[in-house]
Amino acid sequence: MLTHRVIVGSMFTNTYIVATGKKECLLIDPGAEGATIIKRLEVMNLVPKAIVFTHGHIDHTSATATILQHYAERGHEISLGIHQDDRPFLGADGHQRNQDLFSHFGELALEAFDSFEQEVPEAEFCFSEGDHILDTDLVVLHTPGHSPGSSCFYSEPRGILFTGDTLFFNTIGRTDLPGGDQDQVLKAVTERLFELPPETRVFPGHGPLTTIEREAQNNPLESKGATI
Repeated sequence: MLTHRVIVGSMFTNTYIVATGKKECLLIDPGAEGATIIKRLEVMNLVPKAIVFTHGHIDHTSATATILQHYAERGHEISLGIHQDDRPFLGADGHQRNQDLFSHFGELALEAFDSFEQEVPEAEFCFSEGDHILDTDLVVLHTPGHSPGSSCFYSEPRGILFTGDTLFFNTIGRTDLPGGDQDQVLKAVTERLFELPPETRVFPGHGPLTTIEREAQNNPLESKGATI
């Protein structure tokens, strides 16, 4: 499973292109800079079959409309998926919900909010714990705490885990925001993610890649609050 990272936006979100066939891929968390993501897809000669979000915060979703429009003009339909509990961050009411989230952290956060594209379409399907993402070997692990619907995508055969904003290199997802729950994040990380094979490669929503072994041994399990 070829996995390619594109770092985008004012919050340096990790967007992942995951090849699922010769010319198809899964796109995870297209957070910003839709044109940059499209250009990378075209270089790789891949067309997204679906876009899935680890959670609904706008720094992980805002390039979606640009990407959908680009491929619709070329005759490609792309489905969107998210956990049901984060669905309110999308669609007509999603803008206000995300703005309220950013306003919780003051003027600088609102300036960051304004740097993102504002219209994020509704999801076409919702996933839950244990679901496979379409016909791939990625399985959903519901890991709430950073947001109610935060989820990770795990491929046991390939030993890879996409963690969104639940687990990072040397830190965990922040919970000092509406919908956050520190106990849930700690439980998700220590009782779910750290129980995966130690060699599992971790692809987080921000920052460098890591492994389960490295984080289980060294992560202080404290949020540094660097991203929303």
